[in-house]
Amino acid sequence: MSLTVLSVAYPFAPVGTGAVGGAEQILTHLDHALVREGHRSLVVACEGSESAGTLIPTPAPPGVITDEVKAEIQHQHRRNVERALERWPVDVIHMHGIDFHEYLPPPGVPALVTLHLPPDWYPDEVYRLDRPDTYLHCVSASQRRRCPPGVDLLPEIENGVPLDDLYARHAKRNFAFTMGRICPEKNFHTALDAGKRVGVPVLLAGEVFPYEWHMQYFREEIEPRLDHQRRFIGPVGLARKRRLLTAARCLLQPSLAPETSSLVAIESLACGTPVIAFPSGALPDIIEHGKTGFIVQSMEEMADAIQAAGEIDPETCREVARERFSLERMVERYFDAYRQIERKGTPPLAEAMSEAEEARPVA
Repeated sequence: MSLTVLSVAYPFAPVGTGAVGGAEQILTHLDHALVREGHRSLVVACEGSESAGTLIPTPAPPGVITDEVKAEIQHQHRRNVERALERWPVDVIHMHGIDFHEYLPPPGVPALVTLHLPPDWYPDEVYRLDRPDTYLHCVSASQRRRCPPGVDLLPEIENGVPLDDLYARHAKRNFAFTMGRICPEKNFHTALDAGKRVGVPVLLAGEVFPYEWHMQYFREEIEPRLDHQRRFIGPVGLARKRRLLTAARCLLQPSLAPETSSLVAIESLACGTPVIAFPSGALPDIIEHGKTGFIVQSMEEMADAIQAAGEIDPETCREVARERFSLERMVERYFDAYRQIERKGTPPLAEAMSEAEEARPVA
């Protein structure tokens, strides 16, 4: 049975194959999978986004995102959601933004909300929604454990990555790689310091979004540390990211945020590159210490682990990625959720999803 799914992105970050944020990448994968399998995909996202389905663009912010600008963009985003529901017979709405409650439409079409970010980053009201047929779920078990007690959640759906698209053969080179949104909680200056401590070059890829505290962090903590061996290279597309991840000695993940997942860590394993990370959120669940990388507690330990990264077997990293993090398995679980939600949970939604997962062979 064909489905029409309305995916609603965070209105301040573009979606598409070059997307930086994890939520935007997951939405992009689902958009492409829906079209590929003959469903209708509608995507409400900011200008500059790309989609395989029908894109309904919301104007991009004109400059720095102030509270006033944020409120106006959210209002226009909500209007786009409402217009899409008026124009097309939508079966399921899939919300991805941290501020989804600001543009969640009135009761009617059932909605799935993916909590991509740490639970305490969301306002308390999202866990007490009185909108019927609105279902929340997490992307990892560690994230689920951090949710407020008593919250009704669907089974978590772990993130996956396109393993075949990430496969490449490049010789290992003596540099460390790190990547993500450039903001204080990602702690990238520690990665730069760790590389400098052991004389290993570090390449930092990512994007500085126009929030004042993000730009201030870049000016005060990142720029002063850059030189010919510690370079900021900006956003990278799939081909360049694959080449860098495959050739790197290791990926550094110094995040201080309680990560709900880490697509770049999973991608790194798929490219045969070990991950060195702080024990933030789901990262200790993704990285097998001593087998696919190292969990460290300080900049000094990160520096030592950079030197030890050559002991990790790249093929072991790839094998673990194949066993645990295939994109196909993630897509199949989301499609199961869409169908159950469209049928409004008959049989009971969480029970049906759990039964389907238990019956499915391991990918």
